[in-house]
Amino acid sequence: MRLFVDGDAFPNLLKPILLRAIERLRINTLVISNKKISLGKSIHVNYTIVAQGADVADAAIVHLVQEGDLVITADIPLADAVISKNAHAIDHRGERYSVDNIKQYLAMRNLMESIRECGEITKGPKPFSPKDAHAFANQLNTFLAKHYR
Repeated sequence: MRLFVDGDAFPNLLKPILLRAIERLRINTLVISNKKISLGKSIHVNYTIVAQGADVADAAIVHLVQEGDLVITADIPLADAVISKNAHAIDHRGERYSVDNIKQYLAMRNLMESIRECGEITKGPKPFSPKDAHAFANQLNTFLAKHYR
């Protein structure tokens, strides 16, 4: 299993949490983004900067991900593509996307996007909090305990 990080919007609060898990388990990790970001120094983390543009990093992740890999992303269409390749996805707030729930998340995302396109002003996501970081850490640890060998 490899770990992929959609780095374009990865919260700073999660970087030390993720780096500790990577180091502890020696997980081969690829951080893919369209700008320079760093989780921290580790021989287990490789960084790839892709060209600017909508969904360029997502396309790179989908191209590289294989069955059983884990992708950390808040991008629901990316999570859907990852799950269709029999890989796994966790978002920044600790939600584990699965075959059972991804279509519901995708439908809600598309509905909200349509509403915004019609000119309606909608609330964005609530600010990322330490509670979200804790939920992420718990989900990550649970997933790795079950799937990483």
